[in-house]
Amino acid sequence: MIDVDRARVMAYRIAAQGLADRTGDRPADLPLLDLGVQEYTPDSTRVALAARTTAEPDDERLITVWAARGAPHLHRRADLADLTGQLWPVSDDDAAARVRSGQIPDAARLGVRAFTATAEAFREVLTGPMPRGEASTQVSRRVPAELTYDCRSCAARHVAGNVWQHAGLAGGVEVLSRGKDAALGPLPDPPPIPAVNRGVDRLIATYLRFLGPAGPAEVAKYLGSTTTVIKSVWPPAGLAEVRVDGRRAWLPEASVDLLTSAPAPRGVRWLPPMDPLLQARDRDLLVPGRERQKEVWRILGNPGVLLVDGEIAGVWRAKMAGRKRVDLTVTAFEKTAVDRVEQEAAHVARARGVPEARVIHE
Repeated sequence: MIDVDRARVMAYRIAAQGLADRTGDRPADLPLLDLGVQEYTPDSTRVALAARTTAEPDDERLITVWAARGAPHLHRRADLADLTGQLWPVSDDDAAARVRSGQIPDAARLGVRAFTATAEAFREVLTGPMPRGEASTQVSRRVPAELTYDCRSCAARHVAGNVWQHAGLAGGVEVLSRGKDAALGPLPDPPPIPAVNRGVDRLIATYLRFLGPAGPAEVAKYLGSTTTVIKSVWPPAGLAEVRVDGRRAWLPEASVDLLTSAPAPRGVRWLPPMDPLLQARDRDLLVPGRERQKEVWRILGNPGVLLVDGEIAGVWRAKMAGRKRVDLTVTAFEKTAVDRVEQEAAHVARARGVPEARVIHE
């Protein structure tokens, strides 16, 4: 049994996610794309990639789809068939957990049928690029009533957002744009709608490879499921049990060497809101102290974080100043070397497509 502490886990995750040493590899060639990179704000995926590679963030081999938890993620096009099978619910209980909400209280009893019906509706409706609102209207007419709710603002019934986003990948949906001009489009050559889950063991292993060591509870939160559901398929083959400060956790056997040998992190990285490093569900390990956690993970409008020598040392927000500069306002948790922080800010400017970044220290 290997026993490690918090510092060793942080060193492992930073190394596994490509944050220890910036490479020159194109984005689709980064191992991290096995997990995917969540899009949270405009250019957040580009900032996440710029923290890991000096290559241009645009890569035609990548595509934005609704993936884990129904959130928009950047993934490799070549991985979508496998990812669709991996993210499909493992049972009716799993499906019920993912779509359960007060907005649609009767949806949970449909189980996997909620996913199948919504995915089929998407395949029927989305034959070309379409504004998100129009797609919602058309899909809403084709799904069971239990998956829709009365929208007072537009006096119509709409399919619940958590349902259609969870089912979007199986429905062959590409996220073309977000915000005011949000639009969806059909994936070219989408895989068939799954009949059963295929590959949940690989999905769990991928989470653990980048965000482990961890256990069923953390994986369940990441997927929007329940610990009971994930325990029903736990442990997948090929995992090693370790202890993190005395707590049981798991890691792929092939990753144990990196866990024990990853160097102590050095350097600065500007990470966007919901960066892959922040996707781990053991937040007490990532950011000790509830007050600091409240600064990093907010109900609305998460900031980016400043990673300094392996610790989350502050939060930041960006504001464009014309077409030539981005202003980065930093609130530090602890004293940091200003010169290192400002030098690294150039990579945020690169990601945002402007020549200059100005750092404002609060």
